[in-house]
Amino acid sequence: MERIRTELFALRDMAYRDFQAALIPTIDRESVIGVRMPVLRRYAKQLSKEPERCAAFLAALPHRYYDENMLHALLLSAAEGPFEEILPQIERFLPYLDNWAVCDGFSPAVFSREPERAYACCLKWLDSAAPYTVRFSVVTLLKSFVRERFAPAVLDRLAALRTDEYYINMAVAWYLSEALVYHYEAVLPCLTQRAFDPWVHNKAIQKARESFRITPEQKAFLQTLRIGARPKPARGRSGSLPVGPSRPGTPQGNRTTGAGGCF
Repeated sequence: MERIRTELFALRDMAYRDFQAALIPTIDRESVIGVRMPVLRRYAKQLSKEPERCAAFLAALPHRYYDENMLHALLLSAAEGPFEEILPQIERFLPYLDNWAVCDGFSPAVFSREPERAYACCLKWLDSAAPYTVRFSVVTLLKSFVRERFAPAVLDRLAALRTDEYYINMAVAWYLSEALVYHYEAVLPCLTQRAFDPWVHNKAIQKARESFRITPEQKAFLQTLRIGARPKPARGRSGSLPVGPSRPGTPQGNRTTGAGGCF
């Protein structure tokens, strides 16, 4: 374990450390080593070729550093083997998720091999008391069960998630905005009937309207569904329509609802 930590520190980039730490306000800045993701991915690939070291690292929870948690996520994401062997390792790691970046970077390949079982796990994890376990579930549903394996019943489960947890609510809004791209007619009643928390409702509309994959006509109609929407300002006035509250100190990224993470 100490050897792996030493090797990670040898790969650090201080400028990247400062940049990355600023993007993740929920963790201690000093817990970020600063290994760039392409470098960390290469390191994870190399480490995976050493089964004993890899297994020892995965068993050494909790980790001290953000980069160690990200390495853990990368190793489990690439893990080969039967679902029955990998799932316990996933569930053992989930309680240690403490930020959106590791959560969203955690994409176990075994889920694509066993989608029905993965889907059942996601529904179970939605009931977790741990915020980042819930976010992991929502983001996994987004990655694997929106475009091709969409289940409208998920909308009811997500609508039932009434919480003040910002990173859960943002993930649900992200899910809705993506679902609108591929299943507009199926998702629209959730907005016309105001099934979701008002903040989630408005943020989903905002993110959908920022996407290049929603038609201008759809964007115009979605704008009319905003809770608290105001009439369009008269010509010549400055300002813009409200787009919902933003989290103080949280960067505004992911301007389209494509891949790459969502704050």
